[in-house]
Amino acid sequence: METEAPLAQRMRPRELDDLLGQEHIVGPGKLLRRAIEADRLFSSILLWGPPGTGKTTLAQIIAHRTQSHFETISAVLAGIPELRSLIQEARERRRLYNRRTILFVDEVHRWNKAQQDALLPHVETGVITLIGATTENPYFEVIKALVSRSRVFQLRPLAEDQISQLVDRALRDPVHGYGARRVVLDEDARSHLAAVAGGDARNALNALELAVESTPPGEDGAVHIDLDAAQESIQQRAILYDKDGDAHYDTISAFIKSVRGSDPDAALYWLAKMVQAGEDPRFILRRLIILAGEDIGLADPLGLVVATSAFAAFENIGMPEGIYPLVEATLYLATAPKSNSAGAYFKAAERIRAEGSGEVPVHLMDASRDAVALGHGKGYKYPHEFPGHFTPQQYLPRALLGVTFYQPSGQGYEAQVAERLARWREAQSRALGTSTEEDGKPPADPSRGK
Repeated sequence: METEAPLAQRMRPRELDDLLGQEHIVGPGKLLRRAIEADRLFSSILLWGPPGTGKTTLAQIIAHRTQSHFETISAVLAGIPELRSLIQEARERRRLYNRRTILFVDEVHRWNKAQQDALLPHVETGVITLIGATTENPYFEVIKALVSRSRVFQLRPLAEDQISQLVDRALRDPVHGYGARRVVLDEDARSHLAAVAGGDARNALNALELAVESTPPGEDGAVHIDLDAAQESIQQRAILYDKDGDAHYDTISAFIKSVRGSDPDAALYWLAKMVQAGEDPRFILRRLIILAGEDIGLADPLGLVVATSAFAAFENIGMPEGIYPLVEATLYLATAPKSNSAGAYFKAAERIRAEGSGEVPVHLMDASRDAVALGHGKGYKYPHEFPGHFTPQQYLPRALLGVTFYQPSGQGYEAQVAERLARWREAQSRALGTSTEEDGKPPADPSRGK
């Protein structure tokens, strides 16, 4: 079975020095390496990283080096009954032989909360030392109590030169690889495998195996892998994108931050990644609508119009043509002037939470019901009856006179708003005899500092 296993399985590193790409956690002098080499892995660990970065390989290296009993289970296949049996055996092993048990749980995030809870007390008491492997962020997918009792080590995708080294290693190895056969790999074919593997060692080795096993030897008996063969064996880069995982949230975050940062090229790149990976365009458009209100606002009021129109257009036509309104909205918002002044609402809300809501001034009250008996609405000045359709009067509760929550950004259309608003606020301040409080904060005491 070992000789007939897939190439990626046969080529798994057996020593730490052979493990490529994770020097930040198992390089010389690193904590995890010292613990493994000294067989002093007493605290549980969680190995977090994309597929093909060496999580299972690292666990197997630990298994080969440790004097502890090593057990492996898959969270996809095993449940609480299997776990209970392993725990009972671990207790007996510790009691009878004083031998520790290390339990490797592959895809630990696949266990639900109840299953992870069943593991917790035995990790806490030291009956087992856990090595959990996960492609998902353990801070979200593993229960907090288990994370707090473990050290989290994040594995990174392999660089292209490291993938190339693995491919060369497989071609040279006479026992586990193709060193006993004549295989010629063109340089451009090697570069293609390394680039398209996406940092996934397993992906690259599987493609190499497919290319070698499906290519007939030439007249000289050598298997020649050219660029065409490499492209056929690994036709498309696998896009790491789980709609419920980190890649989903990280990519939409990069997209929104690129639009907010006025970089249309980066925005198009992250948009293409999401669309190619099968993300729902409606999700992207909803985020663009939010961004139009939060990050563009009155600097360009058409931003919200474009975003909502793009959503309506997409609903009417769908994909593939629906990509055009999605792209148009992305480009418009990325190149529009930016303002986050709509966040002034939260300043007003915070003031109300801190001080309670003030009473409505009498002249602003509804005059259609209690004007005669209570004088509601008396003294209200109708702005349209005055020059410029504006007249200064009190609109805030008396305790908040002079407070300003909204500060125009001075960008795009909002620059015109800032100019008008400055005139109106100055007129109102003179008429009401108030000083100005910016950002909803109390005005400075003029006597301070004297």
